[in-house]
Amino acid sequence: MEVTAARRSFLCDIGFWADRTALHEAAFHGRALQLKQLIESGASVNMVTVDNITPLHEACMQAQVKCARLLLEAGAQVDVRTIHGSTPLCNACASGSLECAKLLLEYGAKVNPSLTALTASPLHEACIQGNVDVVRLMIASGAQLEAYDVHFGPPLHIACAKGHVDCVRELLIAGANVNSVKFHETALHHAARVHKVEMIELLVEFGASVYASDNLGRKPADYTTPASPSHACLQFHESNPLSLQQLCRLTARMTLGTRASEVIGRLNISRRIRSFLQFGDRPTSLQRDARTDP
Repeated sequence: MEVTAARRSFLCDIGFWADRTALHEAAFHGRALQLKQLIESGASVNMVTVDNITPLHEACMQAQVKCARLLLEAGAQVDVRTIHGSTPLCNACASGSLECAKLLLEYGAKVNPSLTALTASPLHEACIQGNVDVVRLMIASGAQLEAYDVHFGPPLHIACAKGHVDCVRELLIAGANVNSVKFHETALHHAARVHKVEMIELLVEFGASVYASDNLGRKPADYTTPASPSHACLQFHESNPLSLQQLCRLTARMTLGTRASEVIGRLNISRRIRSFLQFGDRPTSLQRDARTDP
């Protein structure tokens, strides 16, 4: 097989590696016909570069679904890790490719690979990218909601830091801990920093503490600009405790944990109450309730 750089070696019992092969190039650029011809001519689909990137990594990084399928059908290792610990599923989530992610899961990809100091989980990557469909798929496939990354903390934190409200909502509905901490910092601190009022409302509605202090002794409101909408929102919630309705809803969901939506969906109760318990109403309902409650 043609190697695009001259360097080629053999690493003990790991196998051959090359700086970059024609197979990597074809997978990266989505040249499915060329990739098929290379495979049929005997090219190894598990050839790795010096940093352990395989053609499957390349295909998933670029959301090249046809190429990824050809490689998997030819025996590509589905959970091979780069030198930084990323699996092809991490790459697919980072690229926001729902199709690649589904394909990899069909071939047995681990949704919860062990975390390293240099890589995040597939769910973290999906939250960073902000593709809510990929986030839903990872959650439905059993992704750990509290997987802790040394840089980002749990997935909820990075979704808030990136300002992806829809992803935050999916994580909370699935049962993510709204008050999880990293160095005493909560998701609400991140939401305050990015000045997302809708996200702040959503987190508070799911029970986020507006009084939580980080390791600098600062509350979420301390990260907002005075007189800004986000500052006014947090000040309002500091002055207005949760309504009895909200407290009952939060207690029910905390008791049921990550199975809350599933269990509530089977209860013989009215559609309106079921929607309320499942947070089917709009994220801003808390503010309306607090202002109208006697």
